[in-house]
Amino acid sequence: MTLQAHLVVSRAAFTLDLAFEVAAGEVVALLGPNGAGKTTALRALAGLVALSGGHIVLDGRELHPLAAEQRPIGMVFQDYLLFPHLTALDNVAFGPRCQGVPKAEARRTAAALLDRVGLAERAAAKPRQLSGGQAQRVALARALAVRPGLLLLDEPLAALDAHTRLEIRSQLRRHLAAFDGATVLVTHDPLDAMVLADRLIVIENGTVVQQGTPAEVARHPRTDYVARLVGLNLYRGVAHGAGVKVGELLLHTSERLDGPAFVAFPPAAVALYRTRPDGSPRNLWQARIEGIERHGDNVRVHLDGPIAAFADITPAALADLDLTPGQQIWASVKAGETHAYPA
Repeated sequence: MTLQAHLVVSRAAFTLDLAFEVAAGEVVALLGPNGAGKTTALRALAGLVALSGGHIVLDGRELHPLAAEQRPIGMVFQDYLLFPHLTALDNVAFGPRCQGVPKAEARRTAAALLDRVGLAERAAAKPRQLSGGQAQRVALARALAVRPGLLLLDEPLAALDAHTRLEIRSQLRRHLAAFDGATVLVTHDPLDAMVLADRLIVIENGTVVQQGTPAEVARHPRTDYVARLVGLNLYRGVAHGAGVKVGELLLHTSERLDGPAFVAFPPAAVALYRTRPDGSPRNLWQARIEGIERHGDNVRVHLDGPIAAFADITPAALADLDLTPGQQIWASVKAGETHAYPA
């Protein structure tokens, strides 16, 4: 069940123009900031938003002329949208019943799916009696009950608390691995995308700006949005051998390139000094502290200067350096932690 899609949706102030494929058994995550077009793309695949152009083809069959209820699609909505008056079992059996499956057979299918997602003992529970994680698994079972060729998931973990999210994320990955159709996942959470997806498609302003495996995207971000997601300082410049010129600053790198290039390094690789350090590190510049904030167990320092950068230091280092906003300091990064790749 390979999906081939070219989604064109035109609106007054926004146009989605997105072409991609999903192989059978593959999970592809659409990742991007709010307003990028992720949910519009998912709703277009489901038939809930009309295409202005393009096509949707699943296993050689054109889906775009079909109404939503005629498409071989299972969908898990962000808020799950379980029927409040039905039990978990009847929620899951609802899809097969709508397809004309006899009641007893539909309920047997539903019972088997609830057992598969670990909720056999909650079959008689109504949605209000389920936890967030249980409701998510019922919604997944309901989507799978119609034997879809294409599975769509819209922020499937967004409604869960942090502890439940960790547990359900790993369970969902196992269930998706067992699904032999194509899966498209929409999320704004990079961790969900990295854990659940085989491939990422990053969308900004309705178009694809980067795609690849999670490892490829994390190692080589190509936009500021992606760099922030994976926690890197990112710049575009011109490479000459083992250096990349970014504005007036030459950054020495661990790779040798020539021509337009990106250069990136993690905030934790940035060292800060009150005075110019001895030994003159190869990548050294003077900067002004624009802001200081907590960042996990560390402190993130916002720097402005020949390049804008983030530096992550420990609270102890912050106290030792006695850093304050507006202060002029020196920043450096080792060439071995500064990586370049073609733009």
